[in-house]
Amino acid sequence: MKENLNNISLHVKKRRKENKLTQPELALKAGVGLRFVRDLEQGKNTLRTDKVNDVLRLFGEELGVVSMHREKIISNE
Repeated sequence: MKENLNNISLHVKKRRKENKLTQPELALKAGVGLRFVRDLEQGKNTLRTDKVNDVLRLFGEELGVVSMHREKIISNE
């Protein structure tokens, strides 16, 4: 789970920089607080998914369900 959060945090930071946005600008455009953007980019593991989607929508993206092979998950337990 932590690995996925790190991927999201790195992705958001990369997309923000590609769009030449500061953290305060991203927060304002997404309608979230600056602290939320900072927590998101630092990989905090207790973030609201609706707010993460508010940020991702600025880049034409959103969180979603990804299908995984159940057998692979069970065998790694």
